[in-house]
Amino acid sequence: MRILIVMSLLLSVQSLLAAAEGELGKDLVNPGYHEQPAWFKESFLDLGEDVAEAAAQNKRVLLYFYQDGCPYCAKLLEDNFGNARIAEKTRKHFDVIAINLWGDREVTGLDAQVVTEKNFAESLRVQYTPTLLFLNEQGKAVVRLNGYYEPAKFDVVLDYVSGKQETAMTLSAYYARRKPAAGGGKLHDEPFFLPQPLRLADNRKQSWRPLLVLFEQPDCRPCDELHQDSFNRQHLVTALSAFDIAQVDMRSPTALQTPDGRSIPARQWAAELGLQYAPSMVYFDAEGKEVFRSEAWLKAFHLHTVLDYVATGAYLQQKNFQRFVQHRAEILREKGFEVDLME
Repeated sequence: MRILIVMSLLLSVQSLLAAAEGELGKDLVNPGYHEQPAWFKESFLDLGEDVAEAAAQNKRVLLYFYQDGCPYCAKLLEDNFGNARIAEKTRKHFDVIAINLWGDREVTGLDAQVVTEKNFAESLRVQYTPTLLFLNEQGKAVVRLNGYYEPAKFDVVLDYVSGKQETAMTLSAYYARRKPAAGGGKLHDEPFFLPQPLRLADNRKQSWRPLLVLFEQPDCRPCDELHQDSFNRQHLVTALSAFDIAQVDMRSPTALQTPDGRSIPARQWAAELGLQYAPSMVYFDAEGKEVFRSEAWLKAFHLHTVLDYVATGAYLQQKNFQRFVQHRAEILREKGFEVDLME
């Protein structure tokens, strides 16, 4: 029997619990451990020194937050860094430093404060693995990837950051210029979308349901997959019925009413929210306050989990999304359900 729930880039319960308890397998690594490339930097996790050393070599620092047993981390290592061209480009332009989401090694931040890996990740509000932070020469994050990006799109991000394009344009604009992995060239309509033109502040006054704003763009292969696969699954459509859902073309100059009552172009709102990838899902509560967001490549299991995390109000009690997924997977497995993270 299988169950599909949704979103995190996470591990099996057994792997996470073993990691948390320090239990090692026969090969002296945590269950679910994924071998990292030998060319990742062996860092003492003094980030000020790391940034300075990278700059001296005309490189930048890439922080890679991972956890053992995370299937999306495995995809990043195997599909992205397993691509010879992408690996060579990354090695040439970046010092990649791996940080364990649950780790206890000491990290010296740019503010000289010393904390554990897990506390450092928490201070940066890392909710997904993999999460990647691309730092400039001052140690400021110029791009943050929350989740897995397929090779074609990841390659564009590498070019954007290594070429220091953040001084000239946004990542979204750079994507538009490069046009990686083009999709069907149109937005997909769904019967459960709010009508256009969007008046989201009015919607917040009239509805008790949380609001899900789906940011998409016409030439977007992952957007096509979201509609053709996930939105055709009955259990997901049922979960979506707990939300008011608005579709926004994140590049459109057309004005809309935001949840806080302003009338601004859709592309301006997407830029204000710092959205860099389509599709992105931003969740708002009854008062129009953002409470959660999910970005990057999602499978049905992870999408369903995010929907339940917000719809049930679990985010109010359990601030760490990974803990929520861990607890849920544990309960389902105890009841005899098979949880497939890659469905």
